[in-house]
Amino acid sequence: MSIAESPQQEQIIVREVVEPPVSTRRRVTTGSLLVVAGLLAVLAFGVGADKGSAVFGLNAASDTPFDVTVPAGLTAGLLGLVVVALGVYQLVRGFPRRQTRWVVAGALVSLVVAFLCWAASAGSTVQITGLLQQSILSAVPLVLGALGGILCERSGVINVAIEGQMLSGAFAGALFASVAHNLGVGVLAAVLAGGLVGALLAVFAIRYLVNQVILGVVINLLALGLTGFIYDALMQPHADQYNSPGVFSAVPIPLLGDIPVVGPVLFQANVLVYATYVLVVVVNVALFRTRWGLRTRAVGEHPKAADTVGIKVLRIRFVDTVLGGCVAGFAGAYLTLGAVGAFGKNMTSGRGFIALAAVIFGRWSPNGAVGAALLFGFADALQTGLTIIQAPVQIPSNFLAMAPYLATLFVVAGLGGRVRAPAADGEPYVK
Repeated sequence: MSIAESPQQEQIIVREVVEPPVSTRRRVTTGSLLVVAGLLAVLAFGVGADKGSAVFGLNAASDTPFDVTVPAGLTAGLLGLVVVALGVYQLVRGFPRRQTRWVVAGALVSLVVAFLCWAASAGSTVQITGLLQQSILSAVPLVLGALGGILCERSGVINVAIEGQMLSGAFAGALFASVAHNLGVGVLAAVLAGGLVGALLAVFAIRYLVNQVILGVVINLLALGLTGFIYDALMQPHADQYNSPGVFSAVPIPLLGDIPVVGPVLFQANVLVYATYVLVVVVNVALFRTRWGLRTRAVGEHPKAADTVGIKVLRIRFVDTVLGGCVAGFAGAYLTLGAVGAFGKNMTSGRGFIALAAVIFGRWSPNGAVGAALLFGFADALQTGLTIIQAPVQIPSNFLAMAPYLATLFVVAGLGGRVRAPAADGEPYVK
C-alpha cells in the first residue's frame, strides 16, 4: 500500500475516525424496539391474517391501472421477520450512526406494508396510488405550516401560533374569495391574514418580550374565538354570499402526469400543491445558500455575536416571523380553497400543532420537515382508507381518527429529547 492516499480515501479514513460510535443504551433500545415490533407483526399481521391474498391497486399510467397480488399472511410474516433480523443485528453489533435512521425508516415501511397485507387479506383491494395521493394532499398544509415555523424558529422566535395563523388564513381566504368571486384574491387575503397574525406574534414577543409559548397559545385562542364568532354571525347565515369560494381544480402537468404511479401522485394536483413544491425549494435554498439565510441562522444561534458584526437582530427576527405567518396563512388558504371549498369553525383541527411537531421531528430543516409532514399525512390518509377496507378485525372509527395524533405523539416523545433546537430559540434579545 502506498504511503500517499487519494483524497477520497482520506475522506473515508477521517469519517471513520471522527464519526462517534452509537451509544450502547441507544443501540439496545433501538434493537429491542425493532425486535418487539417485528415479532408483533409476525404474530398479528402474519399469523392473524386471513387465508387469502392481498391485492394492491397501482395506477401504472393515467389510463392503464393494474393490480399486484401477494399472499397476505406469508408476505406480512416475512416482512416482520426482516424487522426482527434488523433488530437482532442492531442488538449484537449495531449499525453505524448514519445508517441507523435508514434502517429505522426501512423497518417502518416494512411494518406498514405488513399491516396493509393483513388489512387486505379479507378480500379488499388497497389502492396504493390513491393512498399515496391522499397522503400528499393531507401533508400539504402540514408542510406549509412547518415551513412557517422553521422561518420563525431559525431566527429565534418560537412559533406555537401556527394553528392560529392557519385558521386565520383559512377564514380570510374563504371570506374574501366569496366576496370577490376570485380565488386568487382569497389566496392573497389568506397570506395577508397569516402575516398579520405573525406580526402580532412578533410585536409582543420581540418588542414587549412576552413569553413566546404562552403568547402563541393566546393567539391561537384569539384566532379560534374571532373566526368562530364571525362565522356564526355572518358566514353561516349568509353562506351563499360569504362562504362559497369554490376550489382550485386539478391541473395535470403534461408528460409528468403520465409517469407510472408517480405521475398521478405528484403531478395531477391543483396550483396550490405545485406552489408548495416551489416553496419547499425556495425556503431550503434561501436558508442555506443566501446571505439572508446565513444571517437568519446566525441570529437564531448566537444573536449577540451577530449583533457585533452589524446584523440587525430584531429586524431579522421581525421580518422572519411575519414571513412565517404568511406561509402558514397560505396553508390555511389550501384548506378552504384547495381542498374543502368552504370555511368551518376550527377546521384546522390541530394541524398547526402537528406542523410544529414536524418542525421538531425534521430538526428545524425544510427537508426534514417535509419528511415528517409526509409521515403524518400518510397516517391521516391511512385512517381514511381503513374505513373503506374490510379488515379481518374491524377497527373502531374513533381509534382510526386518532392515528395522525398518535403518530405525532410517538414521534415527539421518542425524538424530542434527542434533537437540538437553535441555541437562541425562544430567548428574547435585549441590546
